[in-house]
Amino acid sequence: MKTNMPNPLSLYLIRHGETEWALDRRHTGLTDIPLTANGESEARELGKHLRDIQFSHVLTSPLKRAQQTCNLVGLDQITEIEPDLVEWDYGDYEGKQSVNIRKERPDWNVFRDGCPHGEMPAQIRDRADRLIARLRTLDGNIALFSHGQFGGVLAARWIGLTVDAAQHFPIGTASISIFAFDSHHPTVPIIALWNASRESYRISCGRSLLL
Repeated sequence: MKTNMPNPLSLYLIRHGETEWALDRRHTGLTDIPLTANGESEARELGKHLRDIQFSHVLTSPLKRAQQTCNLVGLDQITEIEPDLVEWDYGDYEGKQSVNIRKERPDWNVFRDGCPHGEMPAQIRDRADRLIARLRTLDGNIALFSHGQFGGVLAARWIGLTVDAAQHFPIGTASISIFAFDSHHPTVPIIALWNASRESYRISCGRSLLL
């Protein structure tokens, strides 16, 4: 029997593949660099595990590394550019490693302190909240091609935590995480899957099975 009930909302957060700066652990915000050859390979492998999932929407950061990952995964036919998926603006810390920043600011933590001439925690919180509010008006499986530290903030805000809690949600390159709602308590947001890499794709995640 057919019903008019919408499909439950599931957000597939996909971090882009490897870049030179990600490999060197340099903060890559708005610098528009491409994937490495290995990053391209990661993205193609990722596509094998997403091709059988029907997405109602595919949203990507406007930055090249996210769009390139989306294209190599094979979802570029239905892509929408979403500016709010862009990575944290690191301002004066763009291209720097945390270890070097802490030589001048020993206690620095981006999720608590933000970046001079870049985004501060309240700004990235508001951006994540604005995006979540929009996404909650949709239904079905939605692919989000984004970045490491903004992805951590999105996870924290999805389940109602503060921005500084995002430090506990690291994301590897070319990984999949899934945000959904508890099937027994449909108003309770949950993280159904976190940071699944190509070494751990064979994971049952409730509504979907990544194989």
